[in-house]
Amino acid sequence: MRGIMRKKYVLAGASGRAFSMFAKPITERFSDIAELSAIYDINGTRAVYFRDNAAPAAKLYADFDEMMQKEKPDVLIVATMDSWHHEYIIRGLSYGCDIITEKPLTIDGDKCNQILAAERTSGHKVYVTFNCRFMPYVRRIKELLNQNLIGEILHADYEYLLDRRHGADYFRRWHRKKENSGGLLVHKATHHFDMVNWWLGQEPDVIYANGSRRFYGPVREKRGERCLTCRNRCEYAFPNTADPHVQGMYFIPEKEDGYFRDKCIFSEEIDIEDTMSVTVSYRQGALLTYSLTTYNPYEGWKIAFTGTKGRLEASTYYSGENASDPNDYIKYYNDRGETITYKIPKAEGTHGGGDIRLLEMLIRGSAEDPLGQIADVRAGIRSVMIGACANLSIQDGKPHKIDDIIKWQ
Repeated sequence: MRGIMRKKYVLAGASGRAFSMFAKPITERFSDIAELSAIYDINGTRAVYFRDNAAPAAKLYADFDEMMQKEKPDVLIVATMDSWHHEYIIRGLSYGCDIITEKPLTIDGDKCNQILAAERTSGHKVYVTFNCRFMPYVRRIKELLNQNLIGEILHADYEYLLDRRHGADYFRRWHRKKENSGGLLVHKATHHFDMVNWWLGQEPDVIYANGSRRFYGPVREKRGERCLTCRNRCEYAFPNTADPHVQGMYFIPEKEDGYFRDKCIFSEEIDIEDTMSVTVSYRQGALLTYSLTTYNPYEGWKIAFTGTKGRLEASTYYSGENASDPNDYIKYYNDRGETITYKIPKAEGTHGGGDIRLLEMLIRGSAEDPLGQIADVRAGIRSVMIGACANLSIQDGKPHKIDDIIKWQ
């Protein structure tokens, strides 16, 4: 009997997310059907640590084109800084392979159009890793909405709260510059906008937004360049300086590229918002109100859908007093005055159990996809463009229409 042919994967970007989400699972869980043959990164020190601790058999490349020409992969995984995603996606498609990209797909409309055109002419596919779709709790909400439980959905109200541990971390890293990440309305909220788009089954159309930076940035006189050398004893000091993994991935490699993992969250160079509100009108008629704040005493999210036959409310918490509850809950209020509560046990694993379920479907490919959980390039564009249009609206105070920017055909 002939052995199973394993797909060959290569990776662009030896990032922290790629380490846990792709390299280790492919090497340890999916080695019967997948091989991570090579890793490309411009920082050789980081690449060596990454390879030695996540994928020992992989080759290392400092030149992307050399890797693609020599390895001839079936699939390229893109996990670089967000603003570079489009470059490697497009170049990967030109080498005749499919693409798996970490979210967000990219950071603005021009880059979305470039990716869409490249996929259209290549004959290959781009998949975006929206792991939230694979959380059992999020999936259950989709199932209930698909059952027409609340009738036609007219409005969604979504609030996301980052706590001061998680929220502050975005202001230490490369995400703090909008040119790198598109800001949190792209980098972080791409998950949230994709969930709403998927739950509703509708296409976002017109976006209006407000945003400000009030908590982070140059709001304190006492600040330094980075936590490691700062003497101000700030309560937001980076907590993991001595962690061996942090040392290997960031502190030791910084001698090559000068990237500091622990920059001051009160720096003048920060130009992303920390307080944001967005309204979205959908082509099929639904409305969304959304808010994101990054300095809360606890972390989690709350959403409510109001329809012609009732209301569905859901919430989950990652820190604070409600985080210890082993269950999540969905409440359905019907138009007869009744309340029905659904209890969903919290799943184990990273990102609410979504990461491994996504990989099982994406890499092993054995599961059916009746709910359309695998996200294609158009889903990636729709979530990016809510955030990108919101950024434009914050700048000029005007609403922006996605179809005025994206060349779908």
